[in-house]
Amino acid sequence: MFTGIIEEVGIVKKIKKEQKNLIIEVSVSFLEEVQINQSIAHNGACLTVSKLSSDSYTVCAVTETIERTNISSLKEGDGINIERCLLIGARLDGHFVQGHIDCIAKCTKIKDLDGSWMFQFQYPNHYQKYLVEKGSISVNGVSLTISKINDHNNTFEVNIIPYSFEHTTFNLVQVSDSVNIEFDIISKQIVRLGK
Repeated sequence: MFTGIIEEVGIVKKIKKEQKNLIIEVSVSFLEEVQINQSIAHNGACLTVSKLSSDSYTVCAVTETIERTNISSLKEGDGINIERCLLIGARLDGHFVQGHIDCIAKCTKIKDLDGSWMFQFQYPNHYQKYLVEKGSISVNGVSLTISKINDHNNTFEVNIIPYSFEHTTFNLVQVSDSVNIEFDIISKQIVRLGK
């Protein structure tokens, strides 16, 4: 379980294909605290640490993760949003994020608002029921509030404050880029129970 509050932007050191899997090495500043079998969110996708070295840790993305996320678009040297799991007793500053990506969405617009930024994303139609204006959403692992929804073209907008822009990969996102989306677990459960 995560909160969507990014701890730091890690660096993808190496990516290699192993059968149908992607083996990814990541460098972070808190490497001495990382342990084998630990869950860490990478652009919002929960992956398990399988190996440690002197300057990086390794995770494995299997077919399900590769098909559902933007992991396959990563390149060596890329920045990636990193968050370790929630500590029991810690403040929940974001919202409950599972690290289970629902889909990818495409960035369709970025607007500089002279002190903040508006990002618009287009997502697959069948997820429309999970979005609520002023509700929570995770974009590349970042806990955000939906500021506007347009059901006609399946887009939603979020506003990014300077701190989040500077301390996450939002400053690297460009129009047409794909991002990982996790819809709010409460919305998903309510929709499921209402069936």
